[in-house]
Formats: sequence, C-alpha cells, structure tokens
Amino acid sequence: MKVQADKVLKEAVSRGDVPGVVAVATDAKGQTYEAGFGKRVLGEAADMTPDTVAWIASMTKAITGAAAMQQVERGKLSLDAPAKATIPYLGEVGVLEGFDAAGKPRTRKPRRDITLRHLLTHTAGFSYEIWNADIGKYQEAMGVPGITGCENKALTTPLLFDPGERWDYGINIDWAGKMVEAASGKTLGQYFRDELLGPLGMDSTGFFITPTMRARLAKIHHRGPDGALAPDLALELPQQPEFEMGGGGLYSTAGDYLKFVRMMLNEGRSDRGRAVLKPETAALMSKNAMGETKVTLLKTVMPPLSNDAEFFPGIDKQWGLSFMINNAQAPTGRSAGALAWAGLANTYYWIDQKKGLGGVYVTQILPFADTKSLPLFYEFEKAVYAG
Repeated sequence: MKVQADKVLKEAVSRGDVPGVVAVATDAKGQTYEAGFGKRVLGEAADMTPDTVAWIASMTKAITGAAAMQQVERGKLSLDAPAKATIPYLGEVGVLEGFDAAGKPRTRKPRRDITLRHLLTHTAGFSYEIWNADIGKYQEAMGVPGITGCENKALTTPLLFDPGERWDYGINIDWAGKMVEAASGKTLGQYFRDELLGPLGMDSTGFFITPTMRARLAKIHHRGPDGALAPDLALELPQQPEFEMGGGGLYSTAGDYLKFVRMMLNEGRSDRGRAVLKPETAALMSKNAMGETKVTLLKTVMPPLSNDAEFFPGIDKQWGLSFMINNAQAPTGRSAGALAWAGLANTYYWIDQKKGLGGVYVTQILPFADTKSLPLFYEFEKAVYAG
C-alpha cells in the first residue's frame, strides 16, 4: 500500500494538482499509513507534514453527532422528541413559501416538529446558501449573515420543507450542537474536550487555534477558472466566535481525526480502551436513520465555494446519525454500508466497519469537490484497499 499511496500523492503534488496533501489510513488496531507531501502554503517553505493543522469544516459534524448521541445515552436528549423542548426557538422556525412583491419572505408553520433525528440526518428542512439560492435571498432580505461568521443570527434561516420530508444539507448539525450545549450546560468546545477530544487523545483539534496548532497551520487555496491555485492568507474562522459551530468549526490534523475514525471501527472505544460511546450507540449511528429518503446531488449556486457535489453518482446513499452511508460497494473498494463525509476545503474521510478500514485525506482548497483533489482522494482510497 505505502508504495502506491506515496506514488499517487507525490505525483499529484509534482503536477501542481494540489499545493500539499496529508493522507492517513487505519485498521481497527492502529494506523497503517501516514504521509504528507507538498507545502502548507504555496510559495512558502513549510512542508505539508502529517502533523499539519487544517480547517476540517464539515468533518466537525460527525463529532457533534457523537456528542449528541452521548447525551441521548444519558437521557438528556431524545432522538424523536420535539427539539423545541430543548431549544424553544426550533418551535418557531417557519417553512419558506416564497417572497412577496417587495422581496420579503413568506413563511408558514411547519406540519410537524423538528427532532434531533431530523437534525442529525439533514431532513429537518434547513439548507445552506451555497446550494440553495432561496437561502441567499432570505439572508439578503432579512440581514442574516453567512454561517462561517459564527454569529447566532446566521442560524435564523427558514426551513425549505416540512421536517422529515426529504434530505437537504444545511445548518442542521449546528442546531444539534446547540442542543448539546443546552443539555450539558457547557460550551460545545468544552464539552468536546471533556467527553470526546480528551478521551480520544485528539490533542490538536479544537475550535480555537492554539499557538502550537498555529505553528503547523496550512492555509486555504482557491482554484481559479484557469485551474491555477492561489493561497488566501486571511481566510480563517473567527477565533472569538459568538457560537462554536458544530456543523463546521473545527481545526484538526489528519492523524487526530483518524482516532475518531478508529473509535467508530472499534464500537465506540478509544485507543486507550475507554468507551466513548456504547457499542449499541455506535451501531445505531452507523445505520440508515432516514427511512426511504435518499441523499441527492448538491447543485452549487456559489461556484467559488463549491462545485456540484455528489459522492459516487449512481449509488444510492442515505444518512445515519451524522454520517453519509453508501448502499452499494463503491468503485474505490469501500464496502456497502460504509460511513463517510467531508469538509468544504476538500478534506475527506471514510469508515468501513465491514472491512475494518478507514482513512482521512486533507488538502486546503476551494471550491469543494475540487476537480483535482476529490479524484486524488479516491485514488488514495483505492491504494489503501489494494494494499
């Protein structure tokens, strides 16, 4: 595996497909591969090493999902009770029906209550402005900021449909994070440190970039229409946010995140033998939790931030309790029923419990589903399975 994985990653850097990349793989016992190639920032000296820190964006969601499920285990939250019992605002959110002649939104009361299950499966009705023009129009009309500013007002966008009716990717897990805070009495960052990051030994993961993390930080690069990459030295999430973004706020390393992957391969147990989740909870998180509903293509309305995005087109995909699940074997070798997701700046992971394999791949490039980086992730994954 090492020879082939090294080859595909090194050659991609040499061609200029990505500025730098870190990739790691694991089985249930421990790490089986680790490498970094290229530069953290194009034009600068620092190498992309395995301990490089990056914005993992929506890879945060699975960690927030695990936190929420810990609270379910403890009887502090319920998957199917109305979420408004924990966050009263979630009982006030309307369904967007359109805009009047003056451009003001028209909303109606939803036909059923939002639940934590809806939030963890992205079936509550929330969306992101990246993939839905009506959300952007609503933000403009009502003065609602974008989510990456980490302002509470960013969470006040409406539903696009009644909870439970279909899948649409959005701010759902930010609200799940708010529910964890309400149930635990802690900020999300403190809760993560106490109950997940600490027990898992994820010492280089957090919403706040510590000085030691900053010394190893890679920067996001933008791919222009001509295919060229340019670094953005200023792009960074607020370091004193109004709320800690459970849907996308974490910075981490590939190796740190691999410890979370391995926990899911080991039925909720950390490398240190501690039960972070009960085995039955880890199993529940790993099963389809949205009935007959299917995951659909994410059609971009903001090309600088994302291309059209879908993993393995033609394969049915559903959602567990914060993971995407592919219902048939993927061309990479990933088993049917495996878990996966990604982060906006082209960070990716997968968890294959049937074969006992998982991996994490980190670049820092926008737009999402990058034309060079996503295929490279697949090539790395193939190398892991071939090995």
